[in-house]
Amino acid sequence: MNKITTLTEFVLQEERHIPHATGRFTLLLNQIAEATKIIASHVKRSGLADIIGKTGETNASSDEQQKLDVYSDNSMIETLTNSQQVRFIASEEQEEIIETEHKDAEYSVFMDPLDGSSNIDVNVSIGTIFSIYHAHKGKIQKGSQQVASGYVLYGSSVMFVYTSGKGVNGFTLDPAVGSFLLSHPDMKIPELKSEYSFNEGKYYLVDENVRKYLDSIKGEEKPYQQRYIGSMVADLHRILIRGGIFLHPADKKLPNGKLRLMYEVNPFSFIVEQAGGTATNGKESPLNIMPTEVHQRMPIIIGSKKEVEKFLSFMK
Repeated sequence: MNKITTLTEFVLQEERHIPHATGRFTLLLNQIAEATKIIASHVKRSGLADIIGKTGETNASSDEQQKLDVYSDNSMIETLTNSQQVRFIASEEQEEIIETEHKDAEYSVFMDPLDGSSNIDVNVSIGTIFSIYHAHKGKIQKGSQQVASGYVLYGSSVMFVYTSGKGVNGFTLDPAVGSFLLSHPDMKIPELKSEYSFNEGKYYLVDENVRKYLDSIKGEEKPYQQRYIGSMVADLHRILIRGGIFLHPADKKLPNGKLRLMYEVNPFSFIVEQAGGTATNGKESPLNIMPTEVHQRMPIIIGSKKEVEKFLSFMK
């Protein structure tokens, strides 16, 4: 009989191999997991309770806020603060970085508390994205400095996927026992997959070289299949499992890209590269870029290694 490994057990096993580990990272990761379980329960009840629809407000990124956005943001901030392990909290929903009263806390957390929230009302998979740094190295750091990053997918099942720089592992929530159980150990992205994720409505807004790439993959003897959901967590989870390429390049309306470097691009770049894939802004890995501000936007092309290489060959 195979042994069932919980998220807590797995993280503790990882920490045993780290000299001078204090257990604080394990505590923080488990607190994040507990907060996402609560968010998951509210997502599942979104058609039954008064938690769907818009608030009438916009967030720091000028996106319309949904009621669940606000609930998820408040839940994550409260949990991270109460954990006493976090000095700085940065959220896509907040204008400024929050500094907690725990001045000696070891970590900073950047997060998109509810990615893809425009899909809530139509019952499409959404998620939470998080990124962890050492607080003493500064409020804003390069993505290469991440201690860990991960996401939680709220779909047909609830999955917690994360990396701390030693590969990528996925855990599925067992509702019967209320624990995340290891279900996808050592996740690897296939190098090739004839699937792409791109908003075709932006076809005439993107660079000519991007259009040439899109025309090429759709004109092959066996054309690429489009798989676009509009929720980054859902789109990239699919690619992590099956392979393919996700494209969110710059365009005429958004010359700096749409997705946020600290909340979406860096966490997923770290995860995908740890799973054997590739991430680029068209020129280099986003992980090498020093952010200039907390809500900075960045183009991103990410996914299977050889698929991203094919895309880059058109950029030359």
